[in-house]
Amino acid sequence: MFDFIYEYLYAGGIVMAVLLVNSIFMWTLIMERLFFFHGLLKRDISMEEGVSLLCNGKAPDGSRGIKSRLLKNLFESACTEHKIDIRRIELSTTVEKSGIKKNLSLIAVLAAISPLLGLLGTVAGMITTFDVISFFGTGNAKAMAGGISTALITTQSGLIIAIPGLIMSSFLNQRAKNMDNHLEEFLSVLKRHV
Repeated sequence: MFDFIYEYLYAGGIVMAVLLVNSIFMWTLIMERLFFFHGLLKRDISMEEGVSLLCNGKAPDGSRGIKSRLLKNLFESACTEHKIDIRRIELSTTVEKSGIKKNLSLIAVLAAISPLLGLLGTVAGMITTFDVISFFGTGNAKAMAGGISTALITTQSGLIIAIPGLIMSSFLNQRAKNMDNHLEEFLSVLKRHV
């Protein structure tokens, strides 16, 4: 099994190493965002609890959802200036929104460049093939196969990385948009009670 993987990566040339690093980095960011979003949805407080905590001046305990994080930021910043106002609520909301969107555009870029890297490998493989043809002619099929193999393997790998990456990027962007909407809704409720 490992021999097959090694041969596959080796046949793709140096572009396969770049594709592999790109894929590992992209999937690390995707997993981080998935765990982050899962944590924001799990054990969050309700709107009513949030308003009650705000009115009583208490920070939420034990909850790590998006509304809880917003209130914790709000109370931490209020400790220094002892006043919660609409401007401070909006500032805390902006901080949370930037955390929600973190790395989403980078994930999309990493997914989008994968087919381009595969195309770079295709060009490198075709150059190798033409070099073999110019040196040996078309009679040495085995020598030409190496360049063609490099060309096809890198193209295939670029697409294998890009397709799920773009799907996950779209999924994560939708999750971020939903979180953003929940945060906006909570913001408007908090503004009415300040």
